[in-house]
Amino acid sequence: MMWRLWLIFDPRRTLVALAIFLFVLALLIHFILLSTDRFNWIEGPAVAPAAAVAAPVAAPAAAPAADAAATPAS
Repeated sequence: MMWRLWLIFDPRRTLVALAIFLFVLALLIHFILLSTDRFNWIEGPAVAPAAAVAAPVAAPAAAPAADAAATPAS
């Protein structure tokens, strides 16, 4: 039964088309992986800027409300 399929499709053209398709698929997968940060084996993972790595600075404490009320209004 399988031999009838090869009478319909030319084996050389079919195998060449299959090889081209698989090559294009492999290129596509590799370029997708290269575009990610985790799987980029050429440039490595992107390094965050130093400002983003530093610990966040605590906000200054707000002035107590009593001090603002104690100042006389002139």
